[in-house]
Amino acid sequence: MLMTIIFFMVSILSSIAGSICGIGGGVIIKPVLDATGIMSVSNISFLSGCTVLAMSIVSVYKNVRAKTAKLNVRIATGLAIGAALGGVVGKSMFQMLKSAVGNENAVGMTQAIVLIIITLGTLIYTIYKNKIQTKEYTQLWLCFIIGVLLGVMSSFLGIGGGPINLVVLAYFFSLSTKEAALSSLYIIMFSQITSLIQTCVTGTVPEVEASYLIAMVLGGILGGTLGSRVNKKIDESGVNKLFIALMVVIVGINVYNAVKFGVAF
Repeated sequence: MLMTIIFFMVSILSSIAGSICGIGGGVIIKPVLDATGIMSVSNISFLSGCTVLAMSIVSVYKNVRAKTAKLNVRIATGLAIGAALGGVVGKSMFQMLKSAVGNENAVGMTQAIVLIIITLGTLIYTIYKNKIQTKEYTQLWLCFIIGVLLGVMSSFLGIGGGPINLVVLAYFFSLSTKEAALSSLYIIMFSQITSLIQTCVTGTVPEVEASYLIAMVLGGILGGTLGSRVNKKIDESGVNKLFIALMVVIVGINVYNAVKFGVAF
């Protein structure tokens, strides 16, 4: 019972923050649960993906309905379709690495190191983004290619999206903080649906406690709902400050995980 409550709390808090910032929540859930050593990397990735899917569906619906930010459907859909395909590739890469290495600790260490690099890069960009000249591409083929790369990365890492989405949306498409957050959640929604279908079709659904799965999905739904409400009440400066704080915490957790998995490996 205690573990179910812990899973629920991790899920709802991560989903609130993920909904507000557009990072999906998986980038918080994955390293936090990895740090506890409660279960295998594969199981955590699956639970994280299910939670993020629930949160993203609720968040996109709530934000579009409340008109919190403008969603460029053309660009976001191009990115989302690419991300969905990339998600399939990324999932396959994860399974291949897991089979080739045969050691969950090695896989976990690899994921943690890549997350450190991505998060640090995102943090640096966010701090200095006002000094960086952004682009404003509209070509669908470019949206698709970028989406594929985002999908591969997020699916392989088991984070369902993450900070890199926001950097890409801000730099390549000149979206504001809230516009990028909504578009990111829209992309995450598509990629997670595809990832879940692939997991079911290939028969690679891990064995997890039903109570953990229910608690995390419920936390994702409630977190997405609460996060959408908070998002309406804070300005873009507030979102940026929360985002930067989260990135610092995530880097710290992933450094710990990289060392933990490395020692165990």
